[in-house]
Amino acid sequence: MRKIIFILIIAFVLLSVIGVGCQQQAQQSQQQGNVTGILKGVSLSPKSFQSNDFTDFFVRARQVGNAVSWAGDWNELSKENNGAKVVTELSSTYGYIPVVEVQFFKQSDGKLLRALDNATKQSYKNNVVAFVEKYKPKYIGLGIEVNVLYEKSPSDFDEFVSFYSEVYDAIKSVSPNTKVFTVFQLEKMKGMNGGLFGGVNNQSKAEWFLIDKFKSDIVAFTTYPGLIYKNPSEIPQDYYSEIKSHTNKPVAFTEIGWHSATSPTGWESNESEQAAFVVKFFNLTRGLNKEIEIWSFLYDQSVQEPFNSMGLYYSDGKTKLAWNKWVAGN
Repeated sequence: MRKIIFILIIAFVLLSVIGVGCQQQAQQSQQQGNVTGILKGVSLSPKSFQSNDFTDFFVRARQVGNAVSWAGDWNELSKENNGAKVVTELSSTYGYIPVVEVQFFKQSDGKLLRALDNATKQSYKNNVVAFVEKYKPKYIGLGIEVNVLYEKSPSDFDEFVSFYSEVYDAIKSVSPNTKVFTVFQLEKMKGMNGGLFGGVNNQSKAEWFLIDKFKSDIVAFTTYPGLIYKNPSEIPQDYYSEIKSHTNKPVAFTEIGWHSATSPTGWESNESEQAAFVVKFFNLTRGLNKEIEIWSFLYDQSVQEPFNSMGLYYSDGKTKLAWNKWVAGN
């Protein structure tokens, strides 16, 4: 649901950070395969992309947990110095598991970034297979909140389902141990289109059947219940446990968030409310077979409201109450 804001990282900054990070943090080095248990972390969301702030992000992210995610345009994988590459190559230095997700449409309106014609699909396939063959990542996500595309353009969705299956097989052929998945938007999967979505909550419009259209190793969701509920106390007890009724596979939450600002009007929040949601999230998901849980932002980012106040830190570096709750969770 959040905008993908990290795909235009300046190459020379990234390269300098890799060099600095490797020198300063070598003693923290840990290979990807050594991290076990539930992966908990944040998305790539530094205070800024200046060298010091970028390096600081990875130090703080490691305090949060053992995962860092990157999400961006599928075509970014074709660029020499892209965010997926940087997050993956720095993972052994800072001791986390990278979770890479590639996107092919705009979540805001369901418009494809480029037509899914044969040339585009071949390029997408070649780029992701080359990336996986080189890095052998533990996780690769193909498509973000794909049920939004189903709602906006069923024909494009069906085209992607077929293409996804082809790419899944191609990835497995070069890296059998890489876990491949697509990502669904949980609130919409439940038929909840009210609140800040601007529609009506209607469980008869639930989209759980879409899960079975994809062969995947884990079932992944983004979740922003603050778009539906005005207070964490309103979230039903079975809000997350319901997932178990629709899949037996391990579950990933690749974006989790609740805002902390006193806006938008009618949906005012604060630090305490955000922290209360973190506690509630861990409590309500305790019985799930969780494999990944990623908080959307470490620092507040310049994105649309209310996502712009979902960081665990303010943009000026001040810690929010939710930070300690997220670090201590599980």
